[in-house]
Amino acid sequence: MAASTRPLILSILKRGESYGYQIIQDVKQLSGGTLEWSDGMLYPVLHKLQKDGCIESRWVKSEEGRKRKYYSITNIGLQELQTAKDQWSSIHSVLETIWGPAQKWAI
Repeated sequence: MAASTRPLILSILKRGESYGYQIIQDVKQLSGGTLEWSDGMLYPVLHKLQKDGCIESRWVKSEEGRKRKYYSITNIGLQELQTAKDQWSSIHSVLETIWGPAQKWAI
C-alpha cells in the first residue's frame, strides 16, 4: 500500500484543491471502503510531497472561523503522477499476463 499513497494523493489533487480530512474520505469512498487512511499516515506523505515540490499548500479560514490547510498539485507533481501512471500501467500489464484477465483472478 505504501507505494500507492503518492500517486493516489496526486491523482486526487489533480481533480482539484483539497484538505487532509477530505483526501482521507475520498480515498475511502473511491476504494469502496477497502482503504482507510489515518491522519498519522496521510500527513507525513503530504509533507514529503510538499518538500519534494509536488504539491503546494495554503491556509483558508472557514465560515466557522477555523483554519484549514488546502493542498494543490504543482507541475512537478503532475510530472511525477504521469511517471507513476506509466509505471503502474506496466506493472498491471505484467500481472495480467501472469494472472490472466481480471475475471479469472482467484486467490
